[in-house]
Amino acid sequence: MKYGYARVSTKEQDLSLQIEALKNAGVSEECIRSEKVSGTSRKGRSELETLLQFLREGDELVITRIDRLARSMMDLQQIAATLKERGVNLKATEQAVDTSSPAGKAFFDMLGVFAEFETNLRRERQMEGTAKAQAEGKYRGRKQSVDGNKV
Repeated sequence: MKYGYARVSTKEQDLSLQIEALKNAGVSEECIRSEKVSGTSRKGRSELETLLQFLREGDELVITRIDRLARSMMDLQQIAATLKERGVNLKATEQAVDTSSPAGKAFFDMLGVFAEFETNLRRERQMEGTAKAQAEGKYRGRKQSVDGNKV
């Protein structure tokens, strides 16, 4: 049986392109799980956890890209180990990933390294920008979310 997983990082982002790609890959709509949550951690990703618990030997998990599954190499390795343990293959529609072959497994690991690297670079650039803005007196932190007078 084919199951699909789609993920975007923020509520404003759209899942429709991923869902359409999963359908085109042969996943029925009722077998697609999706969520709008960051991929840098497995915390709060209830749809992924439900799917991982549900998958059985001989099933196939279809995603569009490896970074939709995880942006942390540790999380990606744990997910891959869980899938392997259960006899579940992983395929990506936009990348040459098919963990049923040795070459597919190797490519899967390489893509995971690059996904984590990209996340770390983005975080580093964000911290540099924040430090520069603070030095220039332009950064004051996030906006107040609670009115002090109401408290």
